[in-house]
Amino acid sequence: MLNIEVNGRTIAAKQGETILDVSRRAGFAIPTLCHLEGLSPTGACRICVVEVENAPGLLPACSYPVQDGMKIKTHSPKALEARKTIVQLLLSNHPDDCLYCSRNGTCDLQQLARDLNVDRRLYRGARSSPPLDVSGTALTRDPGKCILCGKCVRVCEEIQTVAAIDFLHRGSRAVIGTAFDRGLNTSSCVNCGQCVTACPTGALSERSHIQDVLNALADPTKTVVVQHAPAVSVTLAEEFGAKPGRDLDGEMVAALRRMGFDRVFDTAFTADLTIMEEASELAQRIASGGTLPMLTSCSPGWIKFVETFYPEFIPNVSTCKSPQQMMGSVIKSYWAEHNGVDPKNIVSVSIMPCTAKKFERSRAEMARDFVPDVDYVLTTREAGQLIRMSGIDILNLQPEHPDTPFGERSGAGKIFGASGGVMEAAVRTAHFLLTGQELPDLEIQPLRGLGGAKELRAKIGDLEVSAAVVSGLGNARALLEAVKAGEKQLHFIEVMTCPGGCINGGGQPFHTDPNAIKARMKALYTIDRGESLRTSHSNLSVRRLYDEYLGRPLGERSHQLLHTHYHRRDVLM
Repeated sequence: MLNIEVNGRTIAAKQGETILDVSRRAGFAIPTLCHLEGLSPTGACRICVVEVENAPGLLPACSYPVQDGMKIKTHSPKALEARKTIVQLLLSNHPDDCLYCSRNGTCDLQQLARDLNVDRRLYRGARSSPPLDVSGTALTRDPGKCILCGKCVRVCEEIQTVAAIDFLHRGSRAVIGTAFDRGLNTSSCVNCGQCVTACPTGALSERSHIQDVLNALADPTKTVVVQHAPAVSVTLAEEFGAKPGRDLDGEMVAALRRMGFDRVFDTAFTADLTIMEEASELAQRIASGGTLPMLTSCSPGWIKFVETFYPEFIPNVSTCKSPQQMMGSVIKSYWAEHNGVDPKNIVSVSIMPCTAKKFERSRAEMARDFVPDVDYVLTTREAGQLIRMSGIDILNLQPEHPDTPFGERSGAGKIFGASGGVMEAAVRTAHFLLTGQELPDLEIQPLRGLGGAKELRAKIGDLEVSAAVVSGLGNARALLEAVKAGEKQLHFIEVMTCPGGCINGGGQPFHTDPNAIKARMKALYTIDRGESLRTSHSNLSVRRLYDEYLGRPLGERSHQLLHTHYHRRDVLM
């Protein structure tokens, strides 16, 4: 154990800890712009510099290890002046359009300028004006707002192992861009949006559908319906200053009705529908000697990852559409027919924790007769903005229930929002389908938690089922390589693109930390525990949909509406 002094206080530290680690643990908030928790430090931005006694100059707190007897001043006049100068230099080549920026109010650079009392432009010079990259269907880039912190590059390469963006050129010409600087649409980008949540400015953002939705709501010839994903209700409150994990399910339904949506549906209903199809597909593959392990298909960033990097595993991917797309499909078929509405006059909106859902809804496979299953996707952040624009005090609304027939859901459908939730819901139903009996203990602890890789071996009747759960594409890559090498023998694999699952999706509120993610996950499992309906196969509304329209899982109409096929992406989109 080491003893160091921080701002006059003696603090115990461990060998290998950095100045930043120890100082933050002691309650001293050292700012950073390039630091990413859990990844090796780069010390690139120098915002975290501190003064250390007898050191020849200021030291980067994020990358400098503590030493016994070290005396540190985290906010000395010298350190503050250095930080202020760095921010002033960054602002000298930064656009003055904060009022129009998507990150206004949540921008780290803006907050630093405020904290350091940067109240005027000190340095002036020629500014670069690189073109916007609006080629992608889900994400946009504004290189003019990039401060070259490198966080997006590191998340994309080290956590997601996609490496769609990197540093280009050198010195004063350095920029961050895609291969050959040709745009996101021709890159290996999977649209996960983890770069957006890592970016400290507005250099990366989702492609907004807010105005499209407002136009639809204002059009009297359109029937506008909305669905909301399981993870959204336990994160939306953060957009309004509430603590992470507060569930706003009923209040959100009330708010959406006040905004003018004709119907409000719960995507957890089609999560239950997904389980009915997916569990049946798994049972069929096992019984008939089909392609195993079966891979889940709920996460569109993961699907594009397989298509791009592991096309040999496409036959392993479940043919089920995601819950978002299943809901869009049954709205524009079953619901449209029962309500006498032309599908072409229905505007189907979804609220998702995910930026890749914007890409998914644009896929050609997700339309019938050139009518898309889902027309527009709003992230949790966009939904919060739309509610604020409507002047609705969502935190104080009386909760309301979503509309039938797509409003009833099970606890199993709700836990889809957490990594491991899809697998847990599937095991609950697979046990019933294979044995005719309910799983004795519905809470499957090995599948829970924020671990990036989890495994389960369970006895279901006479069958020994082996399954794995991974979140984050780096973990997915490692597992696929193990399967290819014959090191893993599995029946079923759940993959979520974002670390932790949808609760940590690329469309969720900014400035999240591990404790916030844990609170969101805990909220979903608490909701499930309090439900009287906890298995997808017990959802009576799902049963009625099969009886009245779909026939049976994996039947002809089910395949037509609820299933699809994926393909190798030699030419990236």
